[in-house]
Amino acid sequence: MIKDDDIEEMFIRSSGPGGQNVNKVASCVWLRHRPTGLIVKCQEFRTQHQNRVRARELLARAIEERLRARAQALRSAHEKKRRQSRGRSRAGKALVLEAKKRVSRKKHARSRVRVED
Repeated sequence: MIKDDDIEEMFIRSSGPGGQNVNKVASCVWLRHRPTGLIVKCQEFRTQHQNRVRARELLARAIEERLRARAQALRSAHEKKRRQSRGRSRAGKALVLEAKKRVSRKKHARSRVRVED
């Protein structure tokens, strides 16, 4: 629910086609949600009232989308952290150990050969 105190509202003249109505009447609605900083401008209709209703719908939808995106980001960050902190499976451990053994044998083969008398 959006509080009316959180919304800054201005009525300005529209632009584009519309003739005398557009030039004389401030039918365009500009809304800014102070807590989030989101700005919505609506000049779809000829009347200020219709534009005001539509602008509030657009603002509510934008705020809802931002909240949904933030919640999704938190969920994915939590999931990433969970994946990173879980241990390896037995098969994964076996693969890592086998790779280490291979490297160890390769390094051991590079060592100097001692010839004893």
